[in-house]
Amino acid sequence: MHYHHVWPELQVGWRVIVGSIIGFFAAALGSAGGVGGGGIFVPMLTLIIGFDPKTSTAISKCMITGAAGATVYYNLKLRHPTMDMSIIDYNLALLFQPMLLLGISIGVVLNVLFAEWMLTVLLIILFIVASTKAFSKGVETWKRETIIKEEVAGRLASGGADGEEVIYKLLPEGPDNRSRVEKKVYKASEMPIIDNVYWKDITTLIAVWVVILVLHISKNYSSTCSVAYWILNLLQVPVAVGAAVYQAVCLYNGSRVIMSSRDAVIIWKVHQLILCCCCGILAGIVGGLLGLGGGFILGPLLLEQGIPPQVSSATATFVMTFSSSMSVIQYYLLRRFPIPYALYFVAVTTIAAFVGQNVVRKIISIVGRASVIIFVLAFTIFVSALSLGGVGILDTIKKVEEGQHIGFDNICAYNS
Repeated sequence: MHYHHVWPELQVGWRVIVGSIIGFFAAALGSAGGVGGGGIFVPMLTLIIGFDPKTSTAISKCMITGAAGATVYYNLKLRHPTMDMSIIDYNLALLFQPMLLLGISIGVVLNVLFAEWMLTVLLIILFIVASTKAFSKGVETWKRETIIKEEVAGRLASGGADGEEVIYKLLPEGPDNRSRVEKKVYKASEMPIIDNVYWKDITTLIAVWVVILVLHISKNYSSTCSVAYWILNLLQVPVAVGAAVYQAVCLYNGSRVIMSSRDAVIIWKVHQLILCCCCGILAGIVGGLLGLGGGFILGPLLLEQGIPPQVSSATATFVMTFSSSMSVIQYYLLRRFPIPYALYFVAVTTIAAFVGQNVVRKIISIVGRASVIIFVLAFTIFVSALSLGGVGILDTIKKVEEGQHIGFDNICAYNS
């Protein structure tokens, strides 16, 4: 192997303090946007703390898991902004989670194989595309909200809701292909956690996670690149694909439905289901490869499917909890990060996630625009592209000047 880890000691100093502050704000923004914040964690861990890039990727996954877990706990108390259902869309989670886990497994292997410059090129391309799409969606949503607010003001001026807490929602396009606005009184914004937990769906998600986890643990006790090693790796494919295909078939034939899009039941077409599954794998691969949460792909994709920003962020984070925790276990089995640093930064991001969720929710309540979440998503992705891309380019230039190896590594030679 041409790669060597750099693990500084955990000591109180300016590096840890500055890194904690950056990590805190990145986790707060990432949890609100549903992207995890990994695009800022990795450069911080590399430039400020002093870890090598691949160790930074592994610790970033630990931080994402802490932030995602805290965010899911927070979201389990919330209801859909305009409907009497959970803010987390479990049917969407069942479609994405198996493919995301499969992609994570592929991404972790590729992280061992690929050189940093390869990761940098991939990251810059994906992040610029994702941030552009998210920003465009944010502008579109902002314009729709402006139309709604103007009509709301007119209704209230003509003798409206008399001070009631009123939420206005944009209904699906009618026969005249124009948007319509409807008034609805909806006050049940919070519910007991137990009422938002759909046990059957969560049990299925946990079962898929456990099966793939067992395969990874079993693989760890076999020789690298042996027949048993590759068989255990390949067994993940039928498990993940089978679970995702079953959910896709249910969505296609109508036995399961996505109802979180403005009261409209989404009728899934074959090409949409295939696209979602492919995006799930892609998000997992890039997440495992770069130490990210995968939400930077799932978030914009869900918004394009007409899912409200609050639901998109909550669902992406919920799915991310399964995928990031799987990455942490895989990196732990590969001995890719120091545990004391990982535990410390997990604590930082967990606290930050609670703070970020509360602050963004209050901002949305004050300005009356859910598009705030979309702009936070786009901003976090764009900053991640600049930070990770810049770090990757500088590191590659340095290695070229020093004549270091910048090609592929051998997975079969990896043992630490």
